[in-house]
Amino acid sequence: MVTPTARSTTARNVLGGELKLCSEAPRTGFFRDGCCNTTADDLGAHTVCAEMTAEFLFFSRETGNDLSTPRPEYDFPGLEPGDRWCLCAARWVEAHAAGKAPRVVLEATHERTLDYVPLAVLQRYAIPG
Repeated sequence: MVTPTARSTTARNVLGGELKLCSEAPRTGFFRDGCCNTTADDLGAHTVCAEMTAEFLFFSRETGNDLSTPRPEYDFPGLEPGDRWCLCAARWVEAHAAGKAPRVVLEATHERTLDYVPLAVLQRYAIPG
């Protein structure tokens, strides 16, 4: 198991600044520290701080990743529209290709996301942090 101490203390966002908090309620992130922090151990790259919509949650459930149902055994509360959550970068890209991508908080989206999607695309979905 990866411990929170393994993550970088100098995490950067996609804009090059300090990575900001995504959500404490529900507490999100690979480390459940509220931020979209990541390490090489985060194979899913939970790096995109996104604001959930009913449309995206339905899309995600229909494509095999139910984010609405609570899973306490994984410390997962289940998400509702309006919640902010650190999504896997590949899932966000998949939703984007299907026209279902949720909006993102750039200041809280980890720079590793740029390995999956260009900043210009993310900027079209930007919402204030």
